[in-house]
Amino acid sequence: MEFKRLGKSTVKIPVLGLGTWGMGGLSSRNIKNDHEAVTALRLGLQLEMSFVDTAEMYGSGHTEEVVAQALEGQRDSAFLATKVSGEHLSYDGVLKSCDMSLKRLETKYVDLYQVHWPNSRIPISETMRAMEQLVKDGKIRHVGVSNFSVKQTREAQEALSSVELVSNQVEYSLMERSIEEDLLPFAEQEKITVIAYSPLNRGLIPGNSNSEQRMRLMDQIASKYGKTRNQVALNWLIAKEPVVVIPKASNLDHVSENAGAQGWKLFHQDIEALNNAFK
Repeated sequence: MEFKRLGKSTVKIPVLGLGTWGMGGLSSRNIKNDHEAVTALRLGLQLEMSFVDTAEMYGSGHTEEVVAQALEGQRDSAFLATKVSGEHLSYDGVLKSCDMSLKRLETKYVDLYQVHWPNSRIPISETMRAMEQLVKDGKIRHVGVSNFSVKQTREAQEALSSVELVSNQVEYSLMERSIEEDLLPFAEQEKITVIAYSPLNRGLIPGNSNSEQRMRLMDQIASKYGKTRNQVALNWLIAKEPVVVIPKASNLDHVSENAGAQGWKLFHQDIEALNNAFK
């Protein structure tokens, strides 16, 4: 597995992680769904996709419980990330949410704690003060944000006094490239890791617009490397210096397919061809 440095820290994380949105059911316990999710996550861990990302709002906390099952006996070998909901960003709210997540995840700490969505009603300085307290208490190791603009990311950075902001988790794929306008260059400049969610555009790569031309191009490129369209799409993302990806896959074949998106590199001309086709 390839690794990249997390922000300005000394920690390195896999370029391919495991997204968990919707795993185990969206809001209630379902034994069949739980088993499938746990099995898929454990396969991902076996394939060295040891960066597992979840959130307190996924399944109203149930997804964190599913992740705990998957990590049983393997916690120390995984890089575990979760998120505090935008509704819980007051100082006390962050501390309480973290404690609840730790309980559901059955762990004493998380490696990365992220603000899931910005909340204009609560000063980011208050939220970041709670984050720093959690670092001091040993409950979290790194601080990140999610769905933050450049302005909001900068505000979060400036509000931290004793720790660094290491990441911003945002939607990014061949079909959704809006972060390339400003957020991606900013992240590269500031050495902030971009964690790309929905990197396969929720399974819609290459999409509907101009889909025949795009499919032909992706098939040509995939054939050239002996890969699949999805592997090409993921490799295109991780070719960018600050970017790691967290595709969600509950199907074992898809997990294995995702793992094959690293360990090789697209040639520059193929990257440019994809850039132009998916403008």
